[in-house]
Amino acid sequence: MSKIGFVGFGEVNTPVDAIISRCEKAAAELEAQGLDLVKVLPVADDYEEVQVKGAVEALKKESFDALVLCVAGWIPTHAVVKISEHFRHLPMVLWGLCGWIEGDKVVTTADQAGTSGIRATLEDMGYTFKYVYNTIGLPSRAKKVADYCKAAIAAANIRHQKAGMAGYRDMNLYGTLYDGCSLKEKVGPEIETFEMLEMQQRYEKLDPKAIDDVVENRIKKWHFVKEPTNPEGMRLAAGYYLAVKEIAQERDYKAISIKDVDGMKKLVGFPPAPVFMLLQEDGYLTVPENDSMGCVTLMLMKELAGGTPFYLEFYEFFEKTLLAGVPDYVPCQVVDGEVTVMPAAFGLLSEGILNISKVKTGEVTLCRLTYRRGKYVMHMVHGEGKAPRKWNEYGWDDPAPQLPSLEIEVPSVENFAQNVACQHYIVTYGDNRELIRDFCAIRGIEVVES
Repeated sequence: MSKIGFVGFGEVNTPVDAIISRCEKAAAELEAQGLDLVKVLPVADDYEEVQVKGAVEALKKESFDALVLCVAGWIPTHAVVKISEHFRHLPMVLWGLCGWIEGDKVVTTADQAGTSGIRATLEDMGYTFKYVYNTIGLPSRAKKVADYCKAAIAAANIRHQKAGMAGYRDMNLYGTLYDGCSLKEKVGPEIETFEMLEMQQRYEKLDPKAIDDVVENRIKKWHFVKEPTNPEGMRLAAGYYLAVKEIAQERDYKAISIKDVDGMKKLVGFPPAPVFMLLQEDGYLTVPENDSMGCVTLMLMKELAGGTPFYLEFYEFFEKTLLAGVPDYVPCQVVDGEVTVMPAAFGLLSEGILNISKVKTGEVTLCRLTYRRGKYVMHMVHGEGKAPRKWNEYGWDDPAPQLPSLEIEVPSVENFAQNVACQHYIVTYGDNRELIRDFCAIRGIEVVES
């Protein structure tokens, strides 16, 4: 489990019991938010610097992804910097606690005297940090501190993650491209490309019994609204799933994309939606059409928000809502009710297994990381995902299915539309904007909010 360093500060002349008790309470609040702390307290500005040196020695014995500088009273700046300088490569939170009320008066240990003396110093020294302060009479801002720490953990974790991509640049799209060196330097993850030929070769070597097992125990568990006219489609789905999963397991991929329209559909004559569905059931993150930045955004949001991030694309912009759906699949984890599928054909494509499940409604955050004119930008919007009105995409065999979708109410459709970065956006449930802002601040990525 990732850890966070925590140092509690208070001036040498302040009663030490007050410093210790308040720092311990602050640490417990962070632990209640799910953080695993390496705690050092109290640290005062003693003349011999015994506590400062002891704190450095204790912290250096551990590994952690961010450092919380918890100020419980006035503390000269040098006592903080002599510790923080050893860890200046890490993101930090400067957290000022606050005084309290006794009867009709405020009692203070001058917490914000300490933080206001430190904040500009950290900024001038080029630290990556967030300043948070508590206020008498208001709830503790421990969650803001914890969110920044979680963003720091995500920034550290994603640097060592990989996505796997079969093929590249489906449909010759521009919005799904990426630059490998800048992606590694600025965001962290690696995207590895494997050939569709490798997927095909592995498929051809599979044990038929393994394919049958997936068909009987996985695919047939889905609710089919009608029986497929070509049952071989289930075996194709099972086989290609097993082939891709072999590659993903060997190479430790967290997210997977496959060349879709110009790949499996064109060359194999088989829509890969059920392959993605099976991979998602195993916990892999997926997005179609070689969407490299979609893969990266999925991995990032998994680290930041947990749960199962998933992609939707836009079909219509209404006055107050966005109609966002998918022409293929959604993960089982976001389905409202049972996973529902049907055999269907679209245009010149042969019959495939189409997911027509309902999508869970509720508060959502839509976001997408993009690369614009040499810099990374995160576009995001917060909204309410509602059950969509009746609709269908023109071109499906009759009766045309209603695709998995949400109608998402956002603050301003016009503002969103004028900043939209791609047809694919990543959806997570809840309001995750603060986590996204913190991650982007740590990585130096511009945020555009709609």
